[in-house]
Amino acid sequence: MNKLRKALVLLVAMAFVVSACSGNAGKDENKGTENTGSNTGASSESDAAFAKGKYDPPIDISTVIMPRKYTNGDSKENNVHDRWMLEQFGMKHKDTWYPAGNDQYKQKLQLAIASGEKLPDFVFVPTDSILTNQLIDSGQFLPIDELFDKYANQTWKDHAEQHPELWYPFTKDGKKWNVPILEYTDNDDTLLWLREDWMEKLNLEAPKTIADLDNILDKFKNENPDGLAAKDVYPLAISLKNNTNTWMGSLDWLFGAYGAVEEQWNKDADGNLEYGSVNPGAKQALAKLKEWMEKGYIHPDAALWDEGKTAEIWTNGKAGVLPGANWVPDWPAPDLLKNVAGSKYKAYPIPAGPDGAIGTKWQNSGVNSSFMINKDAKHPEAFFIYYNYLLDNLANPKAGGAYEFGFAKGYDWDEVDGQPTNNKDKIKDYNNEFAFITGPARIPDLYMKTLVKLADGAAPETPYEKQTAEFRKPENWYSAKVVMSQIDIRKQNYFTGAATPTMITKWSLLRQSELETFNKIIYGKLPIDAFDTFVTNWKVNGGDQITTEVNDWFKSVSK
Repeated sequence: MNKLRKALVLLVAMAFVVSACSGNAGKDENKGTENTGSNTGASSESDAAFAKGKYDPPIDISTVIMPRKYTNGDSKENNVHDRWMLEQFGMKHKDTWYPAGNDQYKQKLQLAIASGEKLPDFVFVPTDSILTNQLIDSGQFLPIDELFDKYANQTWKDHAEQHPELWYPFTKDGKKWNVPILEYTDNDDTLLWLREDWMEKLNLEAPKTIADLDNILDKFKNENPDGLAAKDVYPLAISLKNNTNTWMGSLDWLFGAYGAVEEQWNKDADGNLEYGSVNPGAKQALAKLKEWMEKGYIHPDAALWDEGKTAEIWTNGKAGVLPGANWVPDWPAPDLLKNVAGSKYKAYPIPAGPDGAIGTKWQNSGVNSSFMINKDAKHPEAFFIYYNYLLDNLANPKAGGAYEFGFAKGYDWDEVDGQPTNNKDKIKDYNNEFAFITGPARIPDLYMKTLVKLADGAAPETPYEKQTAEFRKPENWYSAKVVMSQIDIRKQNYFTGAATPTMITKWSLLRQSELETFNKIIYGKLPIDAFDTFVTNWKVNGGDQITTEVNDWFKSVSK
């Protein structure tokens, strides 16, 4: 993932809300109940510990803990999470890595691989296919096929079965090497955020087609409800600087309206992978963008703007359409309301192209990151004991259970005036950044299902639903319903492996050519037929060979 963005900062801030990661340290909510993992019987120390959910006597484990905030006198050597981990599971840290950040960690990891240094029992792997392959090739790690089948709980297994593509980045030589850590699905899917006050004043209806959107863009510019001169309004806020298939101001929805999502590898009619930017539909999308640029619907500086800068034209009241995700009400929408008196905004579905095609990117397969298990780890099952418990108890806590209000009293929840609260403004030393080995536990489809339930007017019942209702805006609820109403239009990028041999030598130049050609067409510096020349050159200069290599990889991981 990974540029720092205001949006993601806000999403991290809501982690305790939507993952409800917490509880009184040491309480076992599952005590006396059957473990959901696949236990084959207490035929060994490991299986006995797995069946019980705890090691007695305690064991040492080593892993990676990314930077955390400590309060209440805690430190990395002595904190509420580690005290809970020892009491709950009989596990304690030894020789655990505490890197200063992602970049420093990756460097440390690569140096350790190169020097043959012993790595921790459980190694966090950022979303990086090159690094994954380096770790596999180091020979220090176990394939996890049998471990996952034996020890993963039902939530984990069910999601993996429903989304077999999550294994693609982690598969090599017919084996799975990384344990996936789950993330919310569909929270980053594209929809269109329109100035609802402009829509109402102009008496406009939701755009069902690109032609409808054409009309809206024209009205926003030339009959602006705020009285802005046409020269001061650029209705569509998009980014053309680095990627057009991106997280804010994206154009995946427009290319999808012509049959191909750009800058990713899609399945063609025969089930083979093709690069979306060279699909004939991309030419039609570029022609539409050229038309919109000529009409002044797109700001001429869009090619200089990254995603964050792109949002500013919308929040400053000079644009009426912002392609973005479900979390736009968290950021940047509050800036719009602050900057433009009387402004309103609303999520709208993705419109169809002239032939009825609709498509956007699908952001993830419900995977945040992954872990690899050292072949020298004495207790590889310990990782599953730990994460199963988080998924079973903290991801969707039970009413009356140990984690109903949060993970640890006095940290992410407390009693104020005799009432439990997780309102950070009421808690003296509020902290929801705990040293969870895996990060907060998340059930992939729970967040969007909860928002849709709230949008449908149902009362929140579970602790998770109540906290989500309290901390998420109604605009989030409604936008989630819009996203899920079009769930079938989301197109995943099927190539998630390491760069192929030809990609290593050719891809940078091919991408540069793509970006330059597309922008020159959009800005009218090249005719639209320059697209055909680009495709021909792309294929000859390595694109065809890369396509072959990508499909060979896909066949190897998906069979």
